[in-house]
Amino acid sequence: MKYIFLPLLVFSINATAQELNPFYKSVVEQVKYDSVHQKLQKFQDFGIKTVGSTAHNNALNWLKSYYLHYGYTNIEQQTVNVKGQYGDNLIVTKIGKKYPNEFIVIDGHYDTLNGPGANDNGSGTVTLLEIVRLIKDIETDYSIKFIHFTGEERGLIGSQAYVNQIAVPQNLKIKAVLNIDEVGGVANKVNSTIVCEQDESNPTVNNIVSVELTNQMARIFPLYTTLKTEISNAYSSDYMPFQAVGYPITGLFEKNETPYAHTSQDIIDNLDLNYLTEVAKGALATLLH
Repeated sequence: MKYIFLPLLVFSINATAQELNPFYKSVVEQVKYDSVHQKLQKFQDFGIKTVGSTAHNNALNWLKSYYLHYGYTNIEQQTVNVKGQYGDNLIVTKIGKKYPNEFIVIDGHYDTLNGPGANDNGSGTVTLLEIVRLIKDIETDYSIKFIHFTGEERGLIGSQAYVNQIAVPQNLKIKAVLNIDEVGGVANKVNSTIVCEQDESNPTVNNIVSVELTNQMARIFPLYTTLKTEISNAYSSDYMPFQAVGYPITGLFEKNETPYAHTSQDIIDNLDLNYLTEVAKGALATLLH
């Protein structure tokens, strides 16, 4: 296994970074319930997005058209063999002003299993899309890669292919990976806490940075959202191939875990759109910081 060893001070976040920033707040307040709902409804309506299916391909084309609509031009597709079926990772890059060759990755998978996947992982998908909409014309220091992975439900195949075939061979300087997977909460429950996930696995070289990133995110969320935060370990999602080669990772996951994942009942009616809207606000605030 090839490991990418990174210096510990990977993130230019200063001591005051967890103070509320009025400009960031003005951007975050543009995340809207109706906007989240509309996109999630569209995602659900495509149906079961198994890799290789028409629904999966239609979802990919919809995602790509969304970025084009907002003026993104650096759009790539990576075709991946997912156990004999072919799907595509969608990779969109927003170039940073100060450090164009250093990247923040924010990702979520868009393939689903046995159902339309409104929560797993329509919730992560539309969170990315809200961020994309609102950050397009904001100058950032670092470049940002928005990645919609295929093949997560079959064993993290899309993210593994991206790391093995692109990130490692190109020696990409990835400062942080923020993975968003299943953040919709559960209908008719009190969904008031988001779980912030940190690296607690081998190799341990990237754990210190992950812990700091995750703690920063946990402090940022309450500044811009109504949500409390809880820290837990990262596991079994698309950040793990990055983690395995030494990149620093963090992630978001719902506190009340849905019982409907991978079933036909993973639909909008069974999650909490208010909660999801707050998660989108917090993820955007984190990225801005």
